[in-house]
Amino acid sequence: MPALIFLLVLALAAMAVWWNVLSRDAAMDQAQAAACDSAEEAPPSLDPTTVTLRVFNATPTAGLATTVAEALQARGFVVSEIGNDPNPDLEVTGVGELRYGRRGAETAEFVAVFLPQVGERADTRADGIVDVVLGPDFQQLAPAEEVASALAPAAGAAAAC
Repeated sequence: MPALIFLLVLALAAMAVWWNVLSRDAAMDQAQAAACDSAEEAPPSLDPTTVTLRVFNATPTAGLATTVAEALQARGFVVSEIGNDPNPDLEVTGVGELRYGRRGAETAEFVAVFLPQVGERADTRADGIVDVVLGPDFQQLAPAEEVASALAPAAGAAAAC
């Protein structure tokens, strides 16, 4: 009889250990699923040297496009064209807007991290080039620390998925 009681206690202890292990495993799976969901919502983390931009000024401030283009180049972006807004019929308000085609959607999402509160305007262009059109409320690019913190969770979470 004492041997049976000992085996019963041992079996209960083993069940408790396995219950704990399986509960932790389920919690880790939920945490990883939540991290992957947030990675899908986070902006993509691209290499700026692979991103081609055109910078246009839609404000009366002379030289704004050149100044912003130089700042973007200093952060590694490729700027292929600088000038005034080639579409003056499109009213640009606020900080500005990003214009892009279907192939440039992910790139525009990445560039938006550098230009907080920028609007977006999708168009029918076939290439992946994104136009940065500066509006009257533009002050400066996001600080490098802010950009890094916005992109860091995306890189870590995407690697875990």
